[in-house]
Amino acid sequence: MTQNTLTLSNAQARAVFLEKHLLTDAPSGSGKGADLNTVLDRLGFVQVDSINTAARAHDQILWSRRQQYRPRNLRHLVDRDRTAFEGWTHDASILPISHLPHWQHKFSRDRQKIERRWTDWHRGDFLAQTQTVLDQIAAHGPVSSSDVGKSEKRGTGGWWDWHPSKTALEYLWRTGKIMVTRRDGFRKVYDLTENVAPAPSATPDWPQTRDWACRGALSRLGFATHTEIAAFWDLVPVAEAKEWLNTAIAAGTVTPIAITAANGQILPSFALTDTIDQLTQARAASNRVRILSPFDPALRDRKRALRLFGFDYRIEIFVPEAQRRYGYYVFPVLEGHRVIGRIDAKADRATRHLCVQNYWPEKGCALSQGRLGRLITALNRMSKLADCDGVSLGPLEH
Repeated sequence: MTQNTLTLSNAQARAVFLEKHLLTDAPSGSGKGADLNTVLDRLGFVQVDSINTAARAHDQILWSRRQQYRPRNLRHLVDRDRTAFEGWTHDASILPISHLPHWQHKFSRDRQKIERRWTDWHRGDFLAQTQTVLDQIAAHGPVSSSDVGKSEKRGTGGWWDWHPSKTALEYLWRTGKIMVTRRDGFRKVYDLTENVAPAPSATPDWPQTRDWACRGALSRLGFATHTEIAAFWDLVPVAEAKEWLNTAIAAGTVTPIAITAANGQILPSFALTDTIDQLTQARAASNRVRILSPFDPALRDRKRALRLFGFDYRIEIFVPEAQRRYGYYVFPVLEGHRVIGRIDAKADRATRHLCVQNYWPEKGCALSQGRLGRLITALNRMSKLADCDGVSLGPLEH
């Protein structure tokens, strides 16, 4: 860093980051069709998760930006309109269909990695079943995991104990031979790729994809290090992201900056040169309270969330109950540009109430009457996403 390096205050850095993640403006908009496609493109992708204590992660992520959004709207994009597809970033995700040509490189990279790792992790010779599974789909149409390998011994059902044909099915999806054509409930149904998405007219070469991925990640984050750029899509290796960054700096398209962390530390970062003027002009968010998914893209990188917001979050679904500090699936609570707490809320499907089991404020964010009112308003909004009729308040620590 030099004396002339732009240094963003922590408030400015949060404002930029939240604006890039669509958490500054009021969450208005239809939340479907073209509007939802725009949200998905600006975020880059949304992570898919099966846990449904109140709403599934991908639905809550989109609802946090568009309160008119409902789960069927995303399924329409994937299952009917084909403007989005289910793929793999760092985890299962839904991405704009325009990303698919670049994903050909990820399919190739993941093929080598999966063949090496899954041979040890999963029982049975799953590679020997891939052609059988492809032939079954070609002959009889789309399948789910329960439709393949019916004569094979079934394990416990955990991901580590898939039968060979289920493993082959997941391998074919991760490597681009088949795609998710729809979901029955939450179960994926697969078809041959050529039946789901048109073949790309041309596959970009690797340098084109690397530039697209690195530039796209930096644009969507606002500012980032080379490791954060690489981690965004999990598409470009860290060393290549660093090489791209150095080349872009030399060309003048990327500029070194600095950001102030929540603890006051000054940290080096980088931004696209043509966005530099925007970084100091980002609008601070209103004091609206939003209840976010634990997998929200603004907080998914736990180390960055700690640096930028001072928010130390750990999901405790795999922690034994007696050892949990908070709860099984606890939602971060955002107010303006601050993470003010975390809340344990669960939909009671029998009573159709969103039940609040506990709330833990962050240091310096006690529940004043005004803040409590905004939190209850947010919970009432969330109850509609959870298909509930109201909210049942339990203890609120403050």
